Amino acid sequence: MMNIKLNQLFEFLSANRQCNHNLQESLYKSLLMPYSNAHDKITALLYHVANTQNQLKIDKIAITYKRIIQDDNCTTSFANFVNKINAPESDTINFTSLYNGIKSQEGLGKKTAALFTKILYHLHNGEYANELKIWDDVPTKIGETDNLYLPVDAVIISIFSKMDETTIWNFDRINELLKTKYNNQQMEVWDDLWFWGFITQNGSGGNRQFGWNENKYWALKESDKNAQVINEIKTKAEIFLKIIANNK
Repeated sequence: MMNIKLNQLFEFLSANRQCNHNLQESLYKSLLMPYSNAHDKITALLYHVANTQNQLKIDKIAITYKRIIQDDNCTTSFANFVNKINAPESDTINFTSLYNGIKSQEGLGKKTAALFTKILYHLHNGEYANELKIWDDVPTKIGETDNLYLPVDAVIISIFSKMDETTIWNFDRINELLKTKYNNQQMEVWDDLWFWGFITQNGSGGNRQFGWNENKYWALKESDKNAQVINEIKTKAEIFLKIIANNK
């Protein structure tokens, strides 16, 4: 049953990519366009991903930010940045080394590292506005030996728990499951799962209820507020909810 649901979800996400793509491009523009240089743009991204954490460890994250932000040279290229956050320096400069480096920093971790890595990939893969690119040496594709991880948080864990309540889901278990079935390019499609989960959940923690939540949609600053678009999103959200329903 779980494999069937995963296949249905992947087909749904693949068919409705534009919904989340538009929102994310608007988010990236709002985060980056106010700045003219790579150092300020990377700083903005670091603060953004940190502020997505439920329990921000300010004292620890300050150590990381001082180390990175006070070093102007480390943001002059992708390679310099990856080497800055890896000890010792990386033999291979790719998304895996970026993820591992971010994950190892004080106050960050797996989910934050996966989110930061995903954003850097988006900004340079040619599918978003060209002016969003920060560096010239970021890979535009995810290589066969490279890795992209789904930024699993409470929203995504709740979706998997809804589909299979017999399993204790977490970042590692969800990524391991998806990576047995989907390649790196397909893993990027799974990033859209958060959007559909966020706008169809009510409550928090383990007491989340599933159902179309228009207030959550409106809470996303970059969401399209056109009434027709909202109705279309609602219709698609109801399809999403049918897919993840636990039909025992």
